[in-house]
Amino acid sequence: MGTHVLEQSRVAGIRKLVLLGTICSYPKHTPAPFREEELWNGYPEETNAPYGVAKKALLVGAQAYREQYGLNTITLLPVNLYGPRDNFDLETSHVVPALIRKMLESGGEVVLWGDGTPTREFLYVEDCAEGIALAAERYDDPEPVNLGSGEEISIGDLADLVAELTGFEREIRWDSSRPNGQPRRLLDTTKAAEHFGFRAHTSLREGLERTIAWYREHAPARA
Repeated sequence: MGTHVLEQSRVAGIRKLVLLGTICSYPKHTPAPFREEELWNGYPEETNAPYGVAKKALLVGAQAYREQYGLNTITLLPVNLYGPRDNFDLETSHVVPALIRKMLESGGEVVLWGDGTPTREFLYVEDCAEGIALAAERYDDPEPVNLGSGEEISIGDLADLVAELTGFEREIRWDSSRPNGQPRRLLDTTKAAEHFGFRAHTSLREGLERTIAWYREHAPARA
């Protein structure tokens, strides 16, 4: 899919192509906060590797198209996104929408994967959209740039925060037979701030409150 996007962008002669990579491309044990220079210093965490490696290949393809054809491509590496209109399907959703739905709709305990110790960083979707727009306007370098919020939180603390904001008062049980995933995720966002003035302005609590409010309003229509 990425190859087709690159080729058709070249054929169409577009002025600039903005590609979104993924934090999953970083090596499993990258020192936090993740700096862009660490991207190639190891293999991604196993459960994310196919996706992460594919996005790395797209980055290399974009750089090759820039060098060979002059296609102006830039690549951004956002952290885990969340917000209104997220995917709340329990079979395919990511951690934030899954926690929100489980805690709003469960009649009993909630079972979560792993042991709650891994950390993650989350970026509110509107902040990410602002970062993409700023980069499209101001950034022209072939090297990738992190997009993040700068807030690191353990999955355990995230679960407690979602429980507080949703009013969930039942038991949270951790299934340690399930994988934890990458131990830590936190981005160094210095480059985004310096090159195109991006800084996230929505705190995790505020973003979760908005997302929960949206789901409360729209959940009946989604049932």
